[in-house]
Amino acid sequence: MEDIIEIQNLIYEIRGQRVMLDKDLARLYEVETRSLNQAVKRNIERFPADFMFQLTREEENFLISQFVISKKDPTEDGRGGLRKLSYAFTEQCVAMLSGVLRSRRAVEVNIAIMRAFVEMRKFALSQPDTTNQIMELRKTMLLYMDKNDKRVDTIMEALNALLAKPPEPKRLIGFR
Repeated sequence: MEDIIEIQNLIYEIRGQRVMLDKDLARLYEVETRSLNQAVKRNIERFPADFMFQLTREEENFLISQFVISKKDPTEDGRGGLRKLSYAFTEQCVAMLSGVLRSRRAVEVNIAIMRAFVEMRKFALSQPDTTNQIMELRKTMLLYMDKNDKRVDTIMEALNALLAKPPEPKRLIGFR
């Protein structure tokens, strides 16, 4: 269970998807990030664009500032710091990694990661009170909209989006 909690802390929401970063996966698999990314590139047909994406400079900077993922500026000797933008891997992409990384460690880590994603999904689905609260808030906002300002449209869209998918137990990362 401790492994699952550690892995859950490495799952971020970026661009509306739950993902893990290449550097975190590499650390879990006990390989270099460069080696992980090379293995993916050698088998790129297994990793379509909807399974993985490269972060933008803004997303990377946000992660650095929020979670101290990497040094922002290289040290005087030119070492450290961010050289390449990270890749983000969806749950499906992480499952594909098991076919590319074939070590015993990779198999164990993949199983733990899949369990972490499942636990997060179970938690999100087990929060019925949140859905009821959102529905009540939505009703109140509808009454307000009828009487007042149309600027509430944006809020209504956000509430409807929350009702369309279960609430996330994780902190949100990225830009909306």
